[in-house]
Amino acid sequence: MKAIKNYINGQWVDSKSTQILDVMNPATTEVIARVPLSTPDEVRTAIEAAKDAFWEWRETPPLSRVRYMFRLKDLMEEHFEELSRVIVQEEGKCIDEARGEVRRAIEQVEVATGIPSLMMGYNLEDIAMGIDEYCVRQPLGVFCAIAPFNFPLMVSLWFLPYAVACGNTYIVKPSEQVPLSQNRLFELMDEAGFPEGVVNLVNGAKEVVDTLLESPDVEGVSFVGSTRVGRYIYQKAAENGKRAQCQTGAKNFLVVMPDANLDRTVASLLTSFFGCAGERCLSGAVLLAVGDIYEPLKERFVDAASRLKVGYGLDETVQMGPVISKSHMERVLGHIEKGLEEGAKLVLDGRTTEVEEYPNGFFIGPTIFDQVRPQMTIANEEIFGPVACIIKTRDLDEAIDIIHANPYGNAASIYTSSGKWAREFNYRVQCGNIGINIGIVAPMAFFPFSGCKDSFFGDLHGQGRDAIDFFTENKIVISRWF
Repeated sequence: MKAIKNYINGQWVDSKSTQILDVMNPATTEVIARVPLSTPDEVRTAIEAAKDAFWEWRETPPLSRVRYMFRLKDLMEEHFEELSRVIVQEEGKCIDEARGEVRRAIEQVEVATGIPSLMMGYNLEDIAMGIDEYCVRQPLGVFCAIAPFNFPLMVSLWFLPYAVACGNTYIVKPSEQVPLSQNRLFELMDEAGFPEGVVNLVNGAKEVVDTLLESPDVEGVSFVGSTRVGRYIYQKAAENGKRAQCQTGAKNFLVVMPDANLDRTVASLLTSFFGCAGERCLSGAVLLAVGDIYEPLKERFVDAASRLKVGYGLDETVQMGPVISKSHMERVLGHIEKGLEEGAKLVLDGRTTEVEEYPNGFFIGPTIFDQVRPQMTIANEEIFGPVACIIKTRDLDEAIDIIHANPYGNAASIYTSSGKWAREFNYRVQCGNIGINIGIVAPMAFFPFSGCKDSFFGDLHGQGRDAIDFFTENKIVISRWF
């Protein structure tokens, strides 16, 4: 069993905390590691190390900085399968889903290698007689990430490669439920030779988060997780004068128009609603069936979902794994009970799903509700599990009205063969990520990961040029020579 350590100032350090949590494989329920909840003093040591490393790293030329990213990218490729298996074991994904996460994580590092160009400023000669003006982007200091459980390797890399390549130093606080893949990533960064203090890893929970947010030496924070926690982090960061980008909860609506290609649409819906056991902020949550497509769509969707194989993700034939923990399983089951209490009809009941080899695993099968009304709890609150709600609508206008009545604004998709309907949806819907015949609207690393309403707090998103702007300050220089 692995004892998780912190990585501070280029050294692996045992925590002195007496609070130790078990890390459990959610499929087998085997304890696979033990993780400490680090003390405030240990967090402050990491902050001090990052602060001390900043100026030398900031003065390192961008070309030299990104060479470490190239080394890290190569090491991640070399250990691709190992990283994928670690994700399955600690988080519960199917192996192909884990491979997809590792590939997306590597892509973030690849894009960050372009910092020498992405970080460039701009200039204009002769803004007045003999006077020139130019803008340069400069790093600010120490930043941190507070990462979620559902993408334990990838999410920190929405931020860290850009921050570090821009010349900042960094601290990652992974979810205490899934520390293993970040631990392995930092072992690879150590092997890549990052200078002491440039990248740091501190395990823990809320006390670690509060220490980071209250420190005057931390310039900004990146967060991915629930809206409740994200709002708290955003407010706390603002009170302490920090930059913050908090990517939070979601309730994603997928609209199917009468002219949609049913075969291709149903295949896409399966991945959207039940991929990663529904534990991703881009998962489909509510299926809006427009007009006469309702009955044939429901029939095919239920049939296809009922045939998904649920089990342990290291089995290559498994199509859906467990949810992350017993407590989260109970939360999802509670939402299913709430749906029944409010009058929705279960047309596919995942509560009866059993995996013989792992009878104690946290498994819930694909679950589908019909006769759902927009006002129901299951149609409004984020469930974060393999539960789909079907609502029949008269037309596209009604579907859009239902989307807009929800407080979240992370993603929405439409399935149609009509360019007119697709453009109207794209133009009108108030969500950060829009899909047209796409079920998981996951932006590539060189685009920002958008979001609005209660799905995002801040001004600049993760990934792409937004990340460059978040991790740098514009300095304007106006010069005249006598």
